[in-house]
Amino acid sequence: MREHAQRLMKKGLLGLALLCLTQTSLAQDTLKEDSLQEVVVTGTGTQHLLKNAPVQTEVISGKMLQNYGGRSLEDILGGLTASFAFNEGDMGSQMQMNGLGNSYILILIDGKRIHGDNGGENDLGLIDPHNIERIEIVKGASSALYGSDAIAGVINIITKKHDTEGILVENTTRGGSHGELRQHNGIALNFGKFNSYTNFQLQHSDGWQNTSREDPHQTEYLITDSRNKTVNRYTNWQVAERLTYSPTEALELYLDGSIYRKRIYRPSGNHPGVDVKTYDLRYNNASASAGGKWRLNDTDVLTLDVDWNRHAYHYDFTAVTLTDGMVNGHSTSYFPFYPGQSQLQSDQQRTMAHLKGVFTLPYDNRLSAGIEWRYDWLKAPNRVEGGKANDNTGALYVQDEWRFACGGNVATHLTAGMRLNKNQQFGWRLTPKVSAMLSVGNDWRIRASWSQGFKTPTPKELHYQYVRDMNGIYLYLGNTALKPQHSDYFSFGVEYNHGGFNITATGYYNHVRDMIALVTIPNGEAPSDLYTKYLPLKTRRYKNLESAKTYGADLTVRYRINREWTTGIGYSYLDTDAEVYDTEHDIMQSVVIDGMAHHKGNCFVTWSHTFRNDNTLGAGLYGRASTRRYYQLNGNGKGYHLWRLTSNYSFSPRRGKQTPFTFNVEAGIDNIFNYIDKTDHGLHLGTTTPGTTLYAAFTVRFNHGKKITNKYKFNSLNQQSNEEN
Repeated sequence: MREHAQRLMKKGLLGLALLCLTQTSLAQDTLKEDSLQEVVVTGTGTQHLLKNAPVQTEVISGKMLQNYGGRSLEDILGGLTASFAFNEGDMGSQMQMNGLGNSYILILIDGKRIHGDNGGENDLGLIDPHNIERIEIVKGASSALYGSDAIAGVINIITKKHDTEGILVENTTRGGSHGELRQHNGIALNFGKFNSYTNFQLQHSDGWQNTSREDPHQTEYLITDSRNKTVNRYTNWQVAERLTYSPTEALELYLDGSIYRKRIYRPSGNHPGVDVKTYDLRYNNASASAGGKWRLNDTDVLTLDVDWNRHAYHYDFTAVTLTDGMVNGHSTSYFPFYPGQSQLQSDQQRTMAHLKGVFTLPYDNRLSAGIEWRYDWLKAPNRVEGGKANDNTGALYVQDEWRFACGGNVATHLTAGMRLNKNQQFGWRLTPKVSAMLSVGNDWRIRASWSQGFKTPTPKELHYQYVRDMNGIYLYLGNTALKPQHSDYFSFGVEYNHGGFNITATGYYNHVRDMIALVTIPNGEAPSDLYTKYLPLKTRRYKNLESAKTYGADLTVRYRINREWTTGIGYSYLDTDAEVYDTEHDIMQSVVIDGMAHHKGNCFVTWSHTFRNDNTLGAGLYGRASTRRYYQLNGNGKGYHLWRLTSNYSFSPRRGKQTPFTFNVEAGIDNIFNYIDKTDHGLHLGTTTPGTTLYAAFTVRFNHGKKITNKYKFNSLNQQSNEEN
């Protein structure tokens, strides 16, 4: 039965590809793909046209974002690329890219790390989808440039820049099924040397329940009327402010900060023996940063950034709860909390300082160099012995880019760099990276890279001590004997561009040594005092795996048929191989990397028409699919394919003259064929989609002013564009 289902899924993926490729037969007049002319920065930390980026970079452009109408970053990445998989949960987004999970994926906003690790899961609600200009994705180890956490790859969220002299006010309101509400408000003030942008976002959902049946292996009774939801009701909001001051055209100074709040409302079960929720979850985040950019000339620049971030979450009790663990750093038994009271679970704070310079050298060389310092502080009164832990790391890095002509229309671009890390607990580590691109004419690009990744254990992985009562006691343990993780990543890719046609194929191999994962261990391996106290049903501990390997291939095909029609497909093949030493049986045991699916794919066809009055009407059909997802515990996630139909209309009431007002209306249907995974609660590991959903959004923008051009930015970009062309 499973083999038959997998065959159907493979046929479904093939169907996605065939449906999209047949649209290319409509071609009459091919045009050059506009997105290839976009400037990207993530792969090397310096500006390059996308088609000439020496490190393979995938871009989700602003036009793609507008056409797709995604409600969240999870929705956008899952629907527009084939390399990602998500499982949204109370603790954040369980994200995976090419076989590796959250803690190995570095997420940046305008080149800066986001902060929000909670059990290895990032709360992507911190990112306002209505304020995204584009998304740049670089796969593979990037520790030489970005340091720890960049073993699987880097996602860089580039926010919108409001460089119009005067005033901009914008409002977007989106509503949809299951009480979905998304609100975005922005106010930009730009007068002379001073610029301010204030951003507010609110996200709400009533949640949904795909099944009322509890997993019979996790409950004492057969339960078919559980109140537990697949996705719980939640509300979050964020206010962010950015101030910039440019005393000269060459110097820009900035201050920014944000406040973020989120609450997750969890219903209690109505049967004994179930994971009864007696508390809601509340998150308090804050950030502040300052810095500046000094353009020394048309090509050279110095930047300085100092950042502070906080991520804290609490239990807000809704019923009398007896806690058994540590309170204020001391072991307790059955300490009572009452409705209305709160308990801090984790308060993570991080301070970073980063000084970077980019310099043009003779013989077509460009040098990047920098110094970083990072301090992590963890307060977890009931989860860490002593209540606190900390870690700090310093680093130096250097990177050289060298471009030279090989004769005719052939050119080579070499990039080599290395980072020297010094961690307070784990000492020194050198991580190098080498990449090369061979360009043949304007159509062909061949890229290859080798890079090493490096990641030290987090304070949580080292020191956590957590008890969960779910039809028995489950004990989760940190491990102070953990070793740092390091990896070798190899990739080889070919890209072809001609007219409006673009195809990219990349194969990769990522070998992670000493990978850290939660592993079920014999209860006898737990510390004797904890085992005696809790008598756990199951004990899980962070341990270093002996070896973990991910390997596969990614394929993307995009074709701009004419000025109105664009189509494309994406396909990702993945396999993994991991081993851990089984102390109970004294053997090496193969384990699966949670969330791995062998085949994933996506497909789209979009149409857009601009009228004489510059009003624009667009529509899109999108599909995505995945075969079975594999997990160590609780079975595997079912394969699926989902389809989405979107539409948007942008217009302005000109009436024969310019007007500062523009409007945009969006509407769409997601999961057209109403697929729902009704696996027992807690085991819906394929997708949590609630079935067919509807959404509509309305945007109004008032923009009164004129465009500002910075001579340094303009000249630098044009010089580089001319060199690469």
